[in-house]
Amino acid sequence: MIIDAHTHLFPDEVRKNRHNFCRRDEGFRLIYGNEKARMASPEDLLKAMDRDGVHQSIICGFPWKDPGLCRAGNDYLLHCFSLHPDRFIPFACLPLYSVRLAKKELAYSLSRGMRGIGELAFYHRNISARDIKNLASILQPLAEQKTPFLLHTCEPVGHTYPGKSLENLQRIYQLLLTLPDVIVILAHWGGGFFFYELMPEVARAAKNVYYDTAASPFLYRPRIYALAINIVGPARILFGSDYPLIPPARYFEELKKTRLPAGILAKIKGLNVRRLLGGKTVSGTCQQGFGP
Repeated sequence: MIIDAHTHLFPDEVRKNRHNFCRRDEGFRLIYGNEKARMASPEDLLKAMDRDGVHQSIICGFPWKDPGLCRAGNDYLLHCFSLHPDRFIPFACLPLYSVRLAKKELAYSLSRGMRGIGELAFYHRNISARDIKNLASILQPLAEQKTPFLLHTCEPVGHTYPGKSLENLQRIYQLLLTLPDVIVILAHWGGGFFFYELMPEVARAAKNVYYDTAASPFLYRPRIYALAINIVGPARILFGSDYPLIPPARYFEELKKTRLPAGILAKIKGLNVRRLLGGKTVSGTCQQGFGP
């Protein structure tokens, strides 16, 4: 079973009126202000999944600053799940600018059947020490429930692009120290964070960390798979496409070039995330709606 651990969906209101939402959220404007930045509907994602042989996808929305938009976005993902429960695995976003409201949204989302949290992100600035403190307070309940959260990360060198920050790897290390029992998925290969697991203290802090491959063809040569496996092993690497940024097939073509054993490929393409989520089905009622 192939499972895509990182995709994004937006309702019609956002896709058709992106400039209205760009005015309402600085982070959204940074990532999606350009008309060429793709946004997908559930139908788009299902078509890509069927074409490329993906059985299930984790679906994420956007970490809106407005708690009302976060709630509406999460309800929309739950609605998508209710229509396709065998294909979609919903993750919830949280309004990170209010600890109280973020905790409220976390409790609400988990009670409705969300299987994870994310993709959380600080697109327009670096993660601060205060952010670390707030995230630790908000996300601590995930440890007992073994619920993962997905965090946007980026490499601190190289070309720039919307949403890239340059000083966050140390903050990620600090976050892991404050949440030692929480399952963390670092998007985009953790911005290269896995390399530092060669340091014993970082490896200890990252014992519950997984790395997804989202945007890998835009960032790294295919050799990164072998390097990451050599450092952290094959059990903590998750195939994630960041669809609609890149279709799944492009990753599969790169994986062919790696000549990795079939057993390792099976882990990366689905077994690891299935084990991470416990193989459980998602349940919960939901309703559709997105604020104007």
